[in-house]
Amino acid sequence: MPAVLLAVGLGNPGKDYAGNRHNIGFMAADSIVSRHGFGPFRARFQGKAAEGSIDGVKVIVLKPMTYMNESGRSLAEACRFYKIGPENVIVLHDEIDLEAGRIRLKDGGGHAGHNGLRSIHDHLGPHYRRLRMGVGHPGAKDEVVRHVLKDFSKADKAWLDPLLDAIAEYFGLLATGDNAGFLNKVALAVRPQKPKKKGEDGNGL
Repeated sequence: MPAVLLAVGLGNPGKDYAGNRHNIGFMAADSIVSRHGFGPFRARFQGKAAEGSIDGVKVIVLKPMTYMNESGRSLAEACRFYKIGPENVIVLHDEIDLEAGRIRLKDGGGHAGHNGLRSIHDHLGPHYRRLRMGVGHPGAKDEVVRHVLKDFSKADKAWLDPLLDAIAEYFGLLATGDNAGFLNKVALAVRPQKPKKKGEDGNGL
């Protein structure tokens, strides 16, 4: 269990970007801070940071205000201040290669062309955890930028709000290292299991 965990939500600052798919990391960061009664966000580390405790772990939630493609500068400054290694960093970001509403956890690896992750790789290296939050793919490579810089639709709220709530509610499982438990709890919260029909034994017979 880490003494201090740095949770970094990625996005772009300013009201023009606030509702963008690219800003789902900021949205998740806000939900965590609100759900767990953290102190207010304050201007620090070329970003906005809030501190609190979740399940006995001190958690720093950071939203870089450098714009997405310079996120690593803000993150690295916070890591130096708190003496946090990459193994105790988790980055929350949008993922076009996942269906909207799906999430995956990844430990290390490449940045897959994501500009925020590319910047973090440059400043911190690849050995940090990522919570990949699916926003869907537009279907054509030349539509990707327009897709992620477009606001979530009203219809998206049907899955987006429950997802953000569940990520915040069960974030303590991530903070204490129970990745599988976190993924299971969020999946059940977002897509509740259908009740069995009378006579079903659960074995498909």
